[in-house]
Amino acid sequence: MGTKRKFAVYLLLLLSFYNFGQAGVTINDTIYSGGIMRMFKLYVPNSYNAATSVPLIFNLHGYGSNATQQYYYSNFLPIADTAKFIMVYPEGTISGGSQYWNAGFGSGPNDVQFISNLIDSIKANYNIDLNSVYSCGMSNGGIMSYYLACNLPNRITAIASVTGSMLNSWYTSVPIPARAFPVMEIHGTNDPTVLYNGDATFAPIDSVVRKWRKYNNCSPTAITYSVPDIYPADNCTAVNYLYANGTNGSTVELYKINGGGHTWPGAPVFSSGTNQDFKASVEIWRFFRKYKLNQFITNVGISQANEGKRPLNIFPNPAKNTLTIQNGNENAIFETEISDLTGKIVKKETSNGIVTISDLTDGVYFLKIKTNGFLTYSKFIKSSL
Repeated sequence: MGTKRKFAVYLLLLLSFYNFGQAGVTINDTIYSGGIMRMFKLYVPNSYNAATSVPLIFNLHGYGSNATQQYYYSNFLPIADTAKFIMVYPEGTISGGSQYWNAGFGSGPNDVQFISNLIDSIKANYNIDLNSVYSCGMSNGGIMSYYLACNLPNRITAIASVTGSMLNSWYTSVPIPARAFPVMEIHGTNDPTVLYNGDATFAPIDSVVRKWRKYNNCSPTAITYSVPDIYPADNCTAVNYLYANGTNGSTVELYKINGGGHTWPGAPVFSSGTNQDFKASVEIWRFFRKYKLNQFITNVGISQANEGKRPLNIFPNPAKNTLTIQNGNENAIFETEISDLTGKIVKKETSNGIVTISDLTDGVYFLKIKTNGFLTYSKFIKSSL
């Protein structure tokens, strides 16, 4: 952890003074991942309808912060309500008294596995469009989003980093994804924590943007837009650089905030250097919504483009000895994969719809079902009672 830096979100006013207009349901939940209990906060807008698949956005907190602070600080909820997507705010783990994401810092929790397990867990309970899963974050959460782009590109469609960067320790060595990957960076030139020009720990922001621009084969010349300075009191201005025409329609964007600090633009908690000329959360969603995973992966492997289109009936639940799967086709063959709450695969089999579970211990399990190129997720309880 010698390269780890502190990424604290300093809330200057009590967040309770603000009315965020929440119109959905917030759920505090846990899953086991990597042998430990992990916590997360889930926001489901009232517009959610289980009959329609919806996008999922991960919003990762900074070092020394937590899911609740990021939940309020980024103020994504009104956008989720209107655009009809689900937000998840996972909690990192604690090391040295501070909560963080292990974005390639060395030994510690496998947070890539945790995010992957969390996608499966949420998918088992909600109709998530697996072609529309995105990650954004503040500082250490932005760094983790870059790490996910490199290490989980088959599940995360695009990422956005606010005040984050890539660590020098893996900037050149970490495997980059085997497909074009859209990236947005939002960063202040006066950031005192993750320096815009880089240092011994962090790669320079312009170099990171150039790396992804070249990798995605985007145009080397940016389309430049100066954001109107509608709030001079913030003592900073913003310029948007768009590198377009990349492979499979990918782009790379940079919001360079001249005079901006280590803050989230548009945050409801104001401080000098917090740009108020645009809202980072609005721009992140505007960026994300352009992309689908199957836009970049022609063969997703488990036909995520078609998942959920064939209705399945899975019963009983809870179950004692067997689960029955039906889809109206007597000759259907089902490939099933059962995972426990840690994400460990405990059973695989191919059958005509009768899945034996008598050999499993009592508990909650996730069931992945593939039939005729269609993929469905479910959750069931094994009970001997």
